[in-house]
Amino acid sequence: MSQRSDKAVELFKSGYNCSQAVFAAYADIFGMDSETALRVSAGLGGGVGRSREVCGTVTGATMIIGMKYGATDGDDAEGKKLCYEKVQQYIAEFKKINPSIVCRELLGLSQGENTQPTPDARTQQYYKKRPCVQLVEDSAKALEKVIF
Repeated sequence: MSQRSDKAVELFKSGYNCSQAVFAAYADIFGMDSETALRVSAGLGGGVGRSREVCGTVTGATMIIGMKYGATDGDDAEGKKLCYEKVQQYIAEFKKINPSIVCRELLGLSQGENTQPTPDARTQQYYKKRPCVQLVEDSAKALEKVIF
């Protein structure tokens, strides 16, 4: 692992959600302080607010790609295209290791299962059952292939 992917895993293991872990591990590169990074990405964990849709590691990484490649002019079609290309490159890298970018599919859950807003306790059983630590690492490594 790199220092940044190590940091992302450490953040996740210390209680931050998957999106926060990935986003906050890289946000300082773009001049964002840790507290702001954690707040901005807070609602995206658990597949966007625990809805089990797009994996939080993917949303966190996508925001970092936006920080680096995002167009700031609404008429900048080429800038938008470049950002979307980079996001698609990242997703392709992530999917080389994982079958999906959808949280529930990655966790082996059915539609609507385990979508309550209360997060699961981070116990040894949680870490045995959930691949989230590995997904955080996979996402960070895929992100690094695109932004560095």
